[in-house]
Amino acid sequence: MNLGLKGKTAVVSGSTAGIGFAIPATLAAEGAQVVINGRTEARVNSAMEQIAQRVAGAQLRGVAADLGTAAGVEAFLKKVPEADILVNNLGIFEPKPFLEIPDSDWLRFFEVNVLSGVRLSRHFLPGMLKKKWGRVIFISSESAQHIPAEMIHYGMTKTAQVAIARGIAESVAGTGVTVNSILAGPTASEGAGQFIEGMAKQQRISLVEFEEQFFSRVRPTSLLKRFETPEEVAAVVAFVASAQAVSINGSAVRAEGGVIRSIF
Repeated sequence: MNLGLKGKTAVVSGSTAGIGFAIPATLAAEGAQVVINGRTEARVNSAMEQIAQRVAGAQLRGVAADLGTAAGVEAFLKKVPEADILVNNLGIFEPKPFLEIPDSDWLRFFEVNVLSGVRLSRHFLPGMLKKKWGRVIFISSESAQHIPAEMIHYGMTKTAQVAIARGIAESVAGTGVTVNSILAGPTASEGAGQFIEGMAKQQRISLVEFEEQFFSRVRPTSLLKRFETPEEVAAVVAFVASAQAVSINGSAVRAEGGVIRSIF
């Protein structure tokens, strides 16, 4: 299937590792011109080199900026004024008991995970509306519905992303611009991988044993029964970003391995 992404410019926030890295690699393979973003030039350059090695003829541009701050977004947008596709992937997570989460953590998680996407969407949306074509995608999580007790502040931001995506979609109905969120499941990304390795060592079990225990005890409703790969999530993102996915709009698209049991 031709996804119709040739000649489209895609911006992916937080795109130097994990799902964020897999998304630009997938979009570049479909012919899109992709802007890679990370906080440091070194991370951005490394990601671009890796994608260029995987995708022959990849059209890439790197812009280092901390999009978790208003100043960082402002600096980024001076270099990247327009985009056809925006993937709001930037996000942080940290397991912490509710009673130990201070106000500063709640505010930091909201600014990085939520406001980064709000600020970028607010900037790029007018250009998309003018062209009568555009895609805005928020990388949310099954944690938006199954709020994890071990990191409630993270779950809050994932729910907020779903609400914002739906609200923006309602506001641009009938324009040719679609706005969606992707509910990713437990994924073996770089950050999660480090967490998984640490937990396995702490419990003195292998990674295989940890994965089995995780899906039997923590996410027992999973139908996949394993961690997703970043590439599997990226494939869903690429389709939602495609010209073929015009009917998917205002949706919380499930790509979570069946963790969510409700059928509606």
